[in-house]
Amino acid sequence: DEGAIGVPVAATAFFLNHGPEHWHPNAGFYYQPGAGPMFDMGPYYLTALVSLLGPVRRVTGSARISLPERVITSQPLYGTRVKVNTPTHITGLLDFASGAIGTVITSFDVWGHALPNVEIHGTEGSLSAPDPNIFGGEVRLRRGRDEWQSVPLMSGYAENSRGLGVADLAAGLQSGRPHRANGDMAFHVLDIMHAVHEASGEGRHIDMTSACERPAPLPAGIAPWAIDL
Repeated sequence: DEGAIGVPVAATAFFLNHGPEHWHPNAGFYYQPGAGPMFDMGPYYLTALVSLLGPVRRVTGSARISLPERVITSQPLYGTRVKVNTPTHITGLLDFASGAIGTVITSFDVWGHALPNVEIHGTEGSLSAPDPNIFGGEVRLRRGRDEWQSVPLMSGYAENSRGLGVADLAAGLQSGRPHRANGDMAFHVLDIMHAVHEASGEGRHIDMTSACERPAPLPAGIAPWAIDL
């Protein structure tokens, strides 16, 4: 918002691993319609992007089932074979209403990678954000050709704060202001995920019919564990 990276031009978000069947006690549902890596983890990454850049106006994408079945290697279902009925590697291309172009890749087909979690690239620099599934971590900024530097957080939430959205809802109900993790945003993120799958199946761009307001950032300088000033 301060213009440290200029006008946002592009965004990337990556979630890639080789599936939950090595740790989850009953991982079969991950490979059925309505699940897969996009619907499992996409809400974290897409909500972060929409919070930073605002709503998406158009999407396209490519998706595939890379392995027709998976073998469970966790207990208690070790050795069970699961038929894969939903895409397990999905790449989405997002045109934001603000003009930025986003690339999102979610995959259960990757053994290892060195890709960043979330990055925003602007006309004057780049911003690197931590894993949105962890709710904490370092934010880094690079201006032009300068070196990356750590950016101090302004609201103090640098740890696993999974209850923050609920606390913000409660504070909004008390004060009458809109809460940030609202239904319009949740529906828009869900709509984006469905549209990426549909775009892959139909081989076209899909114009979004949903939208949401970009949520206001938490106030700078609030006390620890506070929501509002």
